[in-house]
Amino acid sequence: MSRERLRAMIEEARRVAIFTGAGISTESGIPDFRSPGGVWSRMSPIYFQEFVASEAKRREAWDRAFAGRAGWVGREPNAGHYGVARLISSGKARAVITQNVDNLHQAAGVPAGQVIELHGNASYAKCLDCGLRHELADLKALYQATGDLPCCRDCGGIVKTATISFGQQMPEAPMERAEEEALSCDLFLVLGSSLVVYPAAGFPQLARDNGAALVIVNREPTDQDDTADLVLHDEIGPVMSAVVPAQ
Repeated sequence: MSRERLRAMIEEARRVAIFTGAGISTESGIPDFRSPGGVWSRMSPIYFQEFVASEAKRREAWDRAFAGRAGWVGREPNAGHYGVARLISSGKARAVITQNVDNLHQAAGVPAGQVIELHGNASYAKCLDCGLRHELADLKALYQATGDLPCCRDCGGIVKTATISFGQQMPEAPMERAEEEALSCDLFLVLGSSLVVYPAAGFPQLARDNGAALVIVNREPTDQDDTADLVLHDEIGPVMSAVVPAQ
């Protein structure tokens, strides 16, 4: 019944805003962040200020990245990602706001320009000074050959994976775009977020306060369940396959 209601709500909506968290990608085998066995229970985060100030911390971060210890990249999209892609390609939703860094929405067929990444992307790196993009495979080959820490090939600046680390400023443009999506939708759909990380977790309530219906699909309860119009404690892939079926 809940899936049928969600499908009807999507069909009736003028514009859907989609917000995804780690729970949509655990079905692809990517660990989440905070639960037992999650990323931060296995290794301590390296804060942005530590990365910038300490060569030893940069080396530790790159050793982790090149070994794939966090498990954030190299997986395949699942039915949840493909359901989001269908919803966007239909024109019902204009973009997906995501807390994830795994690039799986793009891999599922969502154009990169329609993925609003609040916490960055782990599949490539950027220079912290000039912003030049660097591919991880190129950086890894040079690091393994020389042992030298990655630096920008253009300006010589510090290079870091394009994720937003603890202590790093949230990216201004994606935050502005996410706010625009929240304020222009009449249905805000949360998929797989525990809604505990702010400021990102404020967007569902921003949409709700602006008159949008709020739907939360997450295996575990969230602090915002009580304010939602519909809550499904369910697997995201099967839900999205049912409510946005392939044609």
